Amino acid sequence: MKEVYRTPGLDIDKIVADAVNAAEAFRRYTQEQTDRIVESVFKAGFNNRVRLAKLTFDDTKLGKWEDKVIKNVIATHYVYHDIKDMKTVGVIAEDKEQGVVEVAEPVGPIFAVTPITNPSSTVLFKILIAMKSRNPIIIRPHGSARKCSVEACRILYEAALDAGAPENCVQWIKTTTRDEVLELMSHHRVNLILATGSVELVRAAQKSGNPAIGIGPGNVPVYIGRSADIPFAVEQIVLSKTFDNGTVCASEQAVVVNSDNVDDVIGEFKKRKAYFLSKEEIERLGPVAFNNETKVMKVEVIGQSAATIAEMAGIRVPPDTSILIAPLEEVGIQSPLSLEILAPILAFYVADTFDQAIELCRRINRYGGLGHTASIFSNDEEKIEYFSSAINAGRILVNTPASQGALGGTYNRLRPSLMLACGTRGKNITTDNISVRHLLNIHRVARRNVCPYIKGDFVQNFLDEKLDWESIKDKFSNNKGPC
Repeated sequence: MKEVYRTPGLDIDKIVADAVNAAEAFRRYTQEQTDRIVESVFKAGFNNRVRLAKLTFDDTKLGKWEDKVIKNVIATHYVYHDIKDMKTVGVIAEDKEQGVVEVAEPVGPIFAVTPITNPSSTVLFKILIAMKSRNPIIIRPHGSARKCSVEACRILYEAALDAGAPENCVQWIKTTTRDEVLELMSHHRVNLILATGSVELVRAAQKSGNPAIGIGPGNVPVYIGRSADIPFAVEQIVLSKTFDNGTVCASEQAVVVNSDNVDDVIGEFKKRKAYFLSKEEIERLGPVAFNNETKVMKVEVIGQSAATIAEMAGIRVPPDTSILIAPLEEVGIQSPLSLEILAPILAFYVADTFDQAIELCRRINRYGGLGHTASIFSNDEEKIEYFSSAINAGRILVNTPASQGALGGTYNRLRPSLMLACGTRGKNITTDNISVRHLLNIHRVARRNVCPYIKGDFVQNFLDEKLDWESIKDKFSNNKGPC
């Protein structure tokens, strides 16, 4: 069984060379062979979803193992059924009228970094889409999620080999130094990096000199409008924010409520065992949950229960508390609970008008969430449309729990994915839910298809300064494209 250990002088060149050799072999596989491997990998991941979830919790001590099962289901079952019928080998599309054929080619060896928050599910997801696109993949797991990540790699690699995949199509590195990670990222034979993790790690991938698909932070605002079904909205937000104790980067971070329904919203949250913090308690929780010097959440609170976090801050709450809610007025570093914290902590704002509510959501989004996700609960289509145009987010979720909704496939028909990109404002190349299509080079074969007007003196006529559009537009009206 292929396994790479951290030893003095880790042979990075050999690791990458093995991946390159696997890539050359993979390029010769047919669609049928590829799909057989993908099905085998999917089944192995799905059948081990519970064991890997429990192992992940034991490894990281974050979140809830039951919710990690659902993450593993999304990463295998939902992703597989989304991609299984995709053409990823040879001709994948043809426009006979225009004479253009699209041909899929794998991008080549991929280096993938996986996080502590969603470790086994991200490994399952990245390997599955890599196999579908015939790309060998090298996994470097987060150090605090090593055991579960390596086990996920091993299970899927064995399944791939059993189905005829090339040797070294999946490799994993148990332990690396920071310099070794940077060397792997910048290696001239690595063709793509899939970076999931801290902002620092994603930025390093983007600076590596190799193509990189990264993700950004998700400081997700959720607006509860006047027309919303308030009990339903609060129920969905609690369902989302308590999902694996808030470790999904798309989980809600701040609730914005209109002043005329604030009492009803507060009442519904309290019915669901949320605890509203006093000003003094907010002051105590801030430095426990957020590091103002580094400007990031503290790792100690990530994925912990509300009661555990409250105890860390010396705040007494009932042991079954679902979420800690901080009523705030400001947004920004001076109010640290208004920033991204992957734990069951919610900021809470009250707006007097719709415009004020939108501005609050925009400010929350700007502080560490640009391009990621925003959520609205409303039954007013006009307001939903305005919200969608006003907020810079790649995913605008309507009447949906944000964590599960952004991952796709369950509460909507977004592409199921464990990588949620944030577009150029989030310093990513796309706003898509990353999947197989992003791991393919699409070659276009363009056959000669001459415009009927490119003949005789017609081209020369374009040089005539007196020629204007009105005199020739009728000749173009019944043709596609510029001809």
